[in-house]
Amino acid sequence: MNDGAYIDRGTGAPIVFLHGIGGNADNWLPQINELFADFRCIAWNMPGYGGNPAVGEMTFAGMADALAGLLDELGLETATFCGLSMGGYLAQEVLARHPERVRALILMCTSASFGKPGGDFQTEFLAARLKPLDAGKTPADIAPKLAAGMASPKAGPEVAGALIASMQRIPAETYRAALNCLVTFDRSDNVKNIACPALLIAGEEDKTAPAAVMERMAQRIDGAAFHVIPEAGHIANIEAPAATNRLIADFMKELDA
Repeated sequence: MNDGAYIDRGTGAPIVFLHGIGGNADNWLPQINELFADFRCIAWNMPGYGGNPAVGEMTFAGMADALAGLLDELGLETATFCGLSMGGYLAQEVLARHPERVRALILMCTSASFGKPGGDFQTEFLAARLKPLDAGKTPADIAPKLAAGMASPKAGPEVAGALIASMQRIPAETYRAALNCLVTFDRSDNVKNIACPALLIAGEEDKTAPAAVMERMAQRIDGAAFHVIPEAGHIANIEAPAATNRLIADFMKELDA
């Protein structure tokens, strides 16, 4: 089913897919359309995205609690959480706040914090991203430039097109709220405490969450698996769906082995 707030297809072990700041639940359709035959695939729209209404200030804590509530609504005790970029932040936040609800983690093209805490990076990033919004532009207006920097240079035009189409659906106020939320994330101290099974997937050409950064993160998680998808950029699940699906399916099957 798809009620706007989330997509829910298939049966079997549940996977909750969490999109990035410029995406929505539909970005996971390349995974859902293949994996639903073996797994219950649930893709959630963050507040203000897709058909999920905005609810006050957007915070990682609030979204993590909402996801725990979603599991209750769906009758699920636990699930594997699979997050890309900002969705990877959110998956880590769910683990930190509701560890009993997380069976396993799949983190794609993400990191343990948004930059180094206490520096100027967050302030400068936020100012640069908010500037066009303050000038009256919409996410649709800035989408082509952002998409060009996200996908691998070797990706076909359909990859940037998919991201542009996603950003065109984001209200300006939602994107502003998400940017302000994004720069607050820091769970770097919790990485060493991750005790559930974990799979980390990086894109070889990702400049936003470089493979080397993700590899160091994986090394801090006991027993974590780490894979690099060749020639993929920051939206690796769309750029390389077959490789992404294979890694997720193999990981999920190992959980039940």
